[in-house]
Amino acid sequence: MSHEVPVTNREAEDRQGYFAVLVFPVLIILGGAVGYFFAEPVSGLSGLVNPLLGVVMFTMGLTLRPVDFALIAKRPLPVLIGVVAQYVIMPSAAVLVTVLLQLPPELAAGVILVGCAPGGTASNVVSYLARGDVALSVTMTSVSTLLAPIMTPLLTLWLAGQYMPVNAASMAITIVQLVLLPVVAGLLIRLLLPRVVDRLLPVLPWLSVATIAVIVAVVVSGSADRLISAGLLVLAAVVLHNVIGMALGYGVAALTGQPYSVRRTVAIEVGMQNSGLAAGLAAQYMSPLAALPAAVFSVWHNMSGALFALLCRRRDQQRALGAPAPDPLPR
Repeated sequence: MSHEVPVTNREAEDRQGYFAVLVFPVLIILGGAVGYFFAEPVSGLSGLVNPLLGVVMFTMGLTLRPVDFALIAKRPLPVLIGVVAQYVIMPSAAVLVTVLLQLPPELAAGVILVGCAPGGTASNVVSYLARGDVALSVTMTSVSTLLAPIMTPLLTLWLAGQYMPVNAASMAITIVQLVLLPVVAGLLIRLLLPRVVDRLLPVLPWLSVATIAVIVAVVVSGSADRLISAGLLVLAAVVLHNVIGMALGYGVAALTGQPYSVRRTVAIEVGMQNSGLAAGLAAQYMSPLAALPAAVFSVWHNMSGALFALLCRRRDQQRALGAPAPDPLPR
C-alpha cells in the first residue's frame, strides 16, 4: 500500500497540470475574443498593460526561492546551454521565419520581439508534465528573465530595427521596471512570508494567466480591424517559430550529451516564450499589429507544449514495456 500513495498523488498532480496547461489557452482565447468583439471599450484599457505585466512578473517572483539559483553553481553546463540557446535560437528562428514567410514590417518586428523575449513561466509546468528536469526549467526561466533587461532590447534593436524604429534604452528601462523589480520583490516577499506565500501558490498560475488574458484582450483590440486579414499569416509564423525553437533546443542539448530529461527541458524552455511581456513591449514600443504575434504565441505555445509532453510520456511508457520508441524529437 505504501507504494500506491505516491502514484496516486503523481497522477492527481499530472491531471491538475494538464488541466491547467490546456485551460490556459482557452482563457487567453476568451480574452482575445473579448478584445476583438468589444474593441472600442477594451482599447481604452491600454494604460493598464504595463501594470498588469508587473503583476504577472510579481507572481513569478513569488514562486521562486534562492535554492532555484543554486543549480547554477551545481550544474552550470545545462543552465548555460539552455540560456544561450534561448537567446540564440529563438531570435535566429524569428529572423528565418520572417524571411521564409515574407512578413510585412510590423508583423516581422513583432515575431522577432517574441523571439528575443525570455522563457515563459508556463514552461515549468510543461517540463514537469514531459518528465523533464523541473529544477533546471525553473532556473533557466529565472536566469533568462533576469537577463532580459539587457538581452531583449539589444537583440530587438539589432534584428528588428530594420523593420521598425526600436528605442532600446527606453525598452531596457521598462523591462527593469516591469520584470526585474517585480520578480525581486516577489522573491523577497516569499523569503519574509513563506507560509503566507505557500498558501497562495496554487492560485498564482491562474492569477497570472487571467492577467495575461486581459493583456491579450487589450492587444487584440488595438489591431481588431486587421486581425482577419493577418490572422492566418501570424498563426503560420507562430507555429513555425515555436516548432523550430523546440526542435533546435532539443538538438543542441542532444549534441552536448545531455540526458533525455535535460533535452526535453531545453526544448521546452527554448520554444516557450514570455509572450505576455513581448505583447506589452510591442504594444508600447512598436504598434498594435506588431503585438499580435505575441498574443497568438500565448495561446499556441501552451497547446504545443502539452502535445510535446504527451509524446514524451508515451515514449517513456513504450520504453518501460520494452518496445523501441524514438524520442518525440530527433536526437
